[in-house]
Amino acid sequence: MPSRGWLLALSLSLAALAGNTFGAVAYEQTERNCSVSPPYLPSTTVNTTLQLQKLRERMLSLNIYAYIIPGTDAHLSEYIARRDNRVAFMTGFTGSAGTAVVTQSKAALWTDSRYWVQAEREMDCNWELEKDVSISSVAEWLISEVQPGREIGFDPFLFSLKTQEGYELNLKSSNRSLKSIPANLVDQVWTDRPPIPSDSLTRLPGRVIQRSWQSKVGNIRNQMMDNPYQPTALLLSALDETAWLFNLRGNDIPYNPFFYSYTLLTMDQIWLFLHTDRVTEELRVYLNASCNESLCVQLKSYDSVLDELKKYVAQPGVKVWMGTEYTNYALYEIITPEDKLMTTSYSPVLTTKAVKDETEQRILRDAHVRDAVAVIQLLMWLEKAVPEGKETELTAAAYVNKCRSKQNDSRGPSFETISASGPNAALAHYSPTEETTRRLTVDEMYLIDSGGQYLDGTTDITRTVHWGTPTTMQKEAFTRVLMGNIEISRTIFPSGTRGVNMEMLGRRALWEVGLNYGHGTGHGVGNYFGVHEWPVGFQGNNIPFRAGMFTSIEPGYYKENDFGIRIEDVAVIVPVQTKYGHNFLTFDTVSLVPYDRKLIDTSLLSSEQLQWLDKYYETIRRLVGPELDKQGLREEKDWMLRNTEPFMASGSSASICSSSLTLIALAVALLHNII
Repeated sequence: MPSRGWLLALSLSLAALAGNTFGAVAYEQTERNCSVSPPYLPSTTVNTTLQLQKLRERMLSLNIYAYIIPGTDAHLSEYIARRDNRVAFMTGFTGSAGTAVVTQSKAALWTDSRYWVQAEREMDCNWELEKDVSISSVAEWLISEVQPGREIGFDPFLFSLKTQEGYELNLKSSNRSLKSIPANLVDQVWTDRPPIPSDSLTRLPGRVIQRSWQSKVGNIRNQMMDNPYQPTALLLSALDETAWLFNLRGNDIPYNPFFYSYTLLTMDQIWLFLHTDRVTEELRVYLNASCNESLCVQLKSYDSVLDELKKYVAQPGVKVWMGTEYTNYALYEIITPEDKLMTTSYSPVLTTKAVKDETEQRILRDAHVRDAVAVIQLLMWLEKAVPEGKETELTAAAYVNKCRSKQNDSRGPSFETISASGPNAALAHYSPTEETTRRLTVDEMYLIDSGGQYLDGTTDITRTVHWGTPTTMQKEAFTRVLMGNIEISRTIFPSGTRGVNMEMLGRRALWEVGLNYGHGTGHGVGNYFGVHEWPVGFQGNNIPFRAGMFTSIEPGYYKENDFGIRIEDVAVIVPVQTKYGHNFLTFDTVSLVPYDRKLIDTSLLSSEQLQWLDKYYETIRRLVGPELDKQGLREEKDWMLRNTEPFMASGSSASICSSSLTLIALAVALLHNII
């Protein structure tokens, strides 16, 4: 699953014209038109006049002439709670990526091409839409709108170090400066801002834990001692860092079992910053919160982290280690002088968490077996229901969520399901709404990218299917995407290889015929955690692969206004025996749902690729078959068996593709004629 979110109103207008919307009564212009008088605003826009007026009053009182509003939270999270979606409150735009800037006379939103149509549907004419999302673009706009000598305000809790440096660099020679304002101005005018959940935090049960929180703390402290820069403390800011360290979970962030928190870990103290009223007496005992020894957690108010960190760094001889990718600038800027600070891109908690222990590997595999049952139920149901013409992208998404909810240890979806048919599937991050949903038909390809949270694991899987007759081009594109998936999955590589160095294997079969895709090839996956778990994956800023890491593998292809293809599996990195070398690794696929046979052109596959495919199907039968039996799903098992029949002849050690068979038949015929 590539980075998520995305509402595409263009699909509504196209679908309405084609008579393919579900529940739409008549065609409605879906984008604003601010060039006419009065301006045309669709029903999906939000009137932002009042909040802009109130914000500008706050800005004036502080002599601020522009204010930057990032689309993130104080932990620089990918997914944020509604209470942190300040961009949506100020602009009306609900996409997952955007930066807003307000001056006394103008307001502008920067977002990427995934969201341009959505922004034009949701913003009123108070807002300009800017389409270059770089910091330099925002800075250029600020320079053109803010007079020299004036200050530009920002909330340092919502800026990373890299973001702050980027703005400073671009504004450096313009005689305009940034002003750090820790008290967020948007929050001050957001009168009905959603509250923090009041429910209690929970601890993971012992059956899913191999490493106690005490052993994890000991491991991290050892890494601090072994570091040549000798840090005296480690500051944890990413929400999954604290949750992992203490084996705790919450529900503050949609689809992610996290809770608002920071941790300051020294060699003899542990400070946990959170909303203490959510910690039960049972958890206080679990954390030894009543004592003050090196393995006792001192509970501190979430909002006190800045003051407590200031007190700590004021002491002589201290040095704080922080990972810059997820630490906000508010915490960074108070650590002075610089010799009291040590930075790396990722904290040792993130890099340690990336390698799953034996228990985590086992239970994450188990979760994928149960998850496969839910996806098989969906695909079998769609195969029967779609020809009747009543199902839509939304009903399909609801059905797979329902199937997952019935599996043991289910804790809900791991992200908003991408359920996309026809041209909607050509938009890699599309998720259906009542306005955009298409009716599913046998004439269109259908893509479903979905996942589940389970007490023992997090899943993410994408399958693309066709219930009618696919075109030759659709079959070839699908097969080449599958070839990319297989080529990465069967690759053997030295431990320590970076994913970016093998990423092209997922694209090579597509490149050979001039096709490509515009998203990443894979990302890390957690254990009842984030579905996008950094720093594992195939991008340049990911850490090297090691045994025990889980990653998705997800090449794709998207033909604009026509169809989309993505094949996504999760795999664990495992040791492999080679003839000569040692310390080599490969991928073991743990997603266990067959691919659509109708879309596979076996003539394009090599014998090695077909062998891999047949072995994978044997694994599905071996692991998912008993689970289907256990759940009494006879019809689903029959469907699974039909769709996992081997592609190669029984007992053969190599495959001869259909084109090769044609050549052999021709050769035999010629020989007969000669003889």
